[in-house]
Amino acid sequence: MFARHDLVWLAERGWRQVRAGVAPEVLMALDAWRNAGWPAVVRRAEVDAAPGQVAIGFALPPRPGDGRKVRIGACVDMTDIVRRAPALPLVDALGAVPDGWRAALVALAREAGGAGLDLAVYGSVALAALTGQRYVTPASDIDLLLRPADRAQLAAGLALVARLAARLPLDGEVVFPDGRAVAWKELRMALGATPGTRVLAKSLERVALAVADDLLATLEDARCLN
Repeated sequence: MFARHDLVWLAERGWRQVRAGVAPEVLMALDAWRNAGWPAVVRRAEVDAAPGQVAIGFALPPRPGDGRKVRIGACVDMTDIVRRAPALPLVDALGAVPDGWRAALVALAREAGGAGLDLAVYGSVALAALTGQRYVTPASDIDLLLRPADRAQLAAGLALVARLAARLPLDGEVVFPDGRAVAWKELRMALGATPGTRVLAKSLERVALAVADDLLATLEDARCLN
């Protein structure tokens, strides 16, 4: 089962599928990506995708001069994916962040680990760590994935990222066990609002409004959040 932000590596036939739909002016950059052995990222499924296909994307390294990132979307057959990995763990990305962020992110990773909370990254920080290219700028966010197993981990994770957001440009999502994901800032506000408040939940198949309490019900621990 694939999830948004998963990392996938393609077989040669998969690369041919991707190249067939790409403008000629970006083929050289795409081929450099393939030759470097870097992965694609799983994105939300396309409504007209054929059965057995996976939607993937590439954000190519910023272009010299204007810094623009060319984004390529494609669909490939599952059989043309030779390897899959979940989103990059935060601890594996610490070497790619600016010096001014590193100490606070090390503390975040340490405290999250102490709470048993699974933290990963996607976006600019993950791409910088995976490719060694310059994706992170002073205007970049740090896109986190919080994957709590129970309500206690969710409470601890939300409190932790909210506290460190005063020092870091933290963004990202909470991913629930059923695969739906909600922006952590939106979820935190909803949990302090009127019961029945709805949030925007993203999954591999769709984007839809969901009641925050229904998402909490997917967690293992039935204890209430503070």
